[in-house]
Amino acid sequence: MFERLVLASNNAKKVGELAALLAPLGIEVIAQGALGIPEAEEPHATFVENALAKARHASAHAGLPAIADDSGLCVAALGGAPGVLSARYAGEPKSDARNNALLIERLKGVEDRSAHFYSALVLVRHADDPQPLIADGEWHGVILDAPRGEGGFGYDPLFWLPELEQSAAELEAQLKNALSHRGAAMRHLLARLEQYRP
Repeated sequence: MFERLVLASNNAKKVGELAALLAPLGIEVIAQGALGIPEAEEPHATFVENALAKARHASAHAGLPAIADDSGLCVAALGGAPGVLSARYAGEPKSDARNNALLIERLKGVEDRSAHFYSALVLVRHADDPQPLIADGEWHGVILDAPRGEGGFGYDPLFWLPELEQSAAELEAQLKNALSHRGAAMRHLLARLEQYRP
């Protein structure tokens, strides 16, 4: 089992979520920013390709196994958008508030509000790992007309869970980790780690 992993993200909330999910295994998660590693380019059209590029980049710089997540919101009525562009949906610089406002605007008058979060997790033992471990997860809900809740990040305030009658931003962190796309992907990854030794 890995004792230390570098996480290919500088998003403090994402780092916190993934570190909490890995904590029961005693794996130390080091954010790439703590090692002075710059963010990787994410030029690809799919979550998996972007996650793999980020994991290889972080591993090459750190000389450690690396894990990367690429995730986003896929809205059915928008043909899967914002998709891999979720963090930059409203352009640069990144802004959750502007991204949420643009999503609300583009769904104005649209009846089908179904959407899902998707996460691709990639773990590499080293930068040139020919057999990266890939896991994914989805979390289904609907998009609200206005934000609700103060927690979470990204599109969480707009992501409504009908069965709980709460937005993702209203959930306690532990429950969110249990239900989320990232939590599902991590469970899939952890289930396979036993056969994925360094």
